[in-house]
Amino acid sequence: MAVLRPGGHGRKAEAALADLAAWEVDSSPGIDRETLVNNAADAVWSLFVQRQICGLHNNRDVVLRYGIPNEVLARLGVVRR
Repeated sequence: MAVLRPGGHGRKAEAALADLAAWEVDSSPGIDRETLVNNAADAVWSLFVQRQICGLHNNRDVVLRYGIPNEVLARLGVVRR
């Protein structure tokens, strides 16, 4: 069985999602949770776009594999000012 290793976009998404998962109110002073959610959404969006370019149109497996929370999925593609 082949071991799947994420490329650059996958590693960025993993890191952003890990930062979000590690965030706690008491132990993360000065770190805004909304910023972490936005960073994760941007990284996941980039991963989805890369997959789309490669012809992989179904992202359900990625959502499950990376455990992408609904609050991140809800912000995909949102342009913030």
